[in-house]
Amino acid sequence: MALKKYKPTTPGQRFKIISDYDEITTATPEKSLLAPKKRSGGRNSEGKMTMRYIGGGHKQKYRIIDFKRDKDGIPAMVKTIEYDPNRTARIALVVYADGEKKYIIAPNGLTVGTKILSGKAATPEVGNTMFLADIPFGTIIHNIELRPGQGAKMARSAGAYAQLVSRDGKYAILKMPSGETRMILQTCRATIGVVSNPDHTLERSGKAGRTRWLGRRPRVNAVRMNPVDHPMGGGEGRSTGGHPRSRKGIPAKGFRTRDKKKASDKYIVDRKKK
Repeated sequence: MALKKYKPTTPGQRFKIISDYDEITTATPEKSLLAPKKRSGGRNSEGKMTMRYIGGGHKQKYRIIDFKRDKDGIPAMVKTIEYDPNRTARIALVVYADGEKKYIIAPNGLTVGTKILSGKAATPEVGNTMFLADIPFGTIIHNIELRPGQGAKMARSAGAYAQLVSRDGKYAILKMPSGETRMILQTCRATIGVVSNPDHTLERSGKAGRTRWLGRRPRVNAVRMNPVDHPMGGGEGRSTGGHPRSRKGIPAKGFRTRDKKKASDKYIVDRKKK
């Protein structure tokens, strides 16, 4: 999973740094695991723009990912490693011993031909899914459930991981990607390893066109807007725009927006570091 830097033969190539896609083994997805993906262009049912900066982009199909990994005790073999246009991580097509095919989030280092397992019989090896109660302390994990049987919700993007620090009663203590330490029930599942494509954050598109291919339209700087459009708009000539804040007036720096009475606060042992 290395990066590829281009020679400046054109303005678009000058700053382009992208993945070399060496780990990808096929360009053809599994047809039975595809679903249609409708584009709204940021418009609602009346045709009015309700979300800005959305539109265009290449036609995409959704890949149905197995976030639950609940086929316990049935070994599966990795058939392909594939690109997924809907996420930053790579995905792996696995074929179970009973013939069923599923897509999973591919951890870093997973290769074609590797056998994976989930459930109580699984060992702490890359790609295996285990209950937090059975995972050794200090293990690097991803695809973590918040509630038992819900399916993975945390540490799913490229290069993301958490670490199992300790256990306390019926809870496991995890250090999250944000630096936050929180408690999660030991009956929840997690997958061993780091999510694939860790160099994603180092990629540079090189030109505006590549961003348009992803379905993102150009953003307008708040300071360039009129006072009617944004709290930071207006003024004579080039103005600073005052205190940075959102379109609805919420301060952008240092202002806490989390609900003080949020139910999940009791599970947070230590807040993320600023």
